[in-house]
Amino acid sequence: MLGGGVLLAALVALILGSVTLTPGEIWSAITNPNSTLGVILFGVRLPRVVLALLVGASLSLAGACYQALLRNPLADPYVLGISSGAALGVIMSLLLVPRWTGGTPLAGLLGALLTTAVVYLLGYRRGRISGQSLLLAGVIVASFLSAVIVFLMTALGTRDLRSTAFWLMGDLGLFPGIPLPWLFLAVLGAGALAYRFAPELNLLLAGEEEAASMGVDVPRAKLAVYVAASALTAVAVAAAGSIGFVGLLVPHIVRLLFGNDYRLLLPGSALTGAILLVAADTAARTVAAPTELPVGAFTAVAGAPLFIYLLRRRSSE
Repeated sequence: MLGGGVLLAALVALILGSVTLTPGEIWSAITNPNSTLGVILFGVRLPRVVLALLVGASLSLAGACYQALLRNPLADPYVLGISSGAALGVIMSLLLVPRWTGGTPLAGLLGALLTTAVVYLLGYRRGRISGQSLLLAGVIVASFLSAVIVFLMTALGTRDLRSTAFWLMGDLGLFPGIPLPWLFLAVLGAGALAYRFAPELNLLLAGEEEAASMGVDVPRAKLAVYVAASALTAVAVAAAGSIGFVGLLVPHIVRLLFGNDYRLLLPGSALTGAILLVAADTAARTVAAPTELPVGAFTAVAGAPLFIYLLRRRSSE
């Protein structure tokens, strides 16, 4: 069902845009890829759709992993400041080694890992993770990193400043040039690592002590999933900037459909996140065509009310 949804969302995204393509024109573009229609389809829209699929899957998988590790339904890369840490790493890479394309995702990974460690330590109280302290730590860290990012942006030229500002809002049209096959392999590898520990994540939901009593190597499982989630966040941020609330929204939708079993939740989140971000990007390209809006604005419109609802429900428990 979700696989069919991915194909349908991708097909609609290929058709719609500032120039709407009919099925006949798509066939003409396929048979004559060097034509104007072929350039639009294969040079612009298809890479963007593939990028949206990969980024949506990455953020959703990362959100599902963080929610299991921290046992907090409000955890996601954006809310916890992990996206800001990855964004800071990417910007540092662009400033220090602008010609090294491969360094962009690596710098994002380092920023995401360091931010994860800081937020985790700040949220650690009396031998356990405090949900409220964790959220507060994420907000504080995200605010601090955002201020550092703004400061660094002043070192950029006017043209770079505008493009970087759009990138920080979450935009799939400013792809930095990382080969899509590399992104696919990175998402596949990190997602496979997270899925390898899906049974352990199911047990960790009951608590670390209970999981350890059932034979789970808790430190090893948590480290592996933290690295996988941070890598997924870094890849997504390096490719499309800071897109908020996808990692928060999607796992909750999938839980309503498939329950809390992470053997279903992880692949379901990946597919649902891909569908959601392709749909959001299609709306961003068409609502005010020919002007393109940041896709992060659309995900925030959907995610912010859900975050407020979940926060109020959790506070009342």
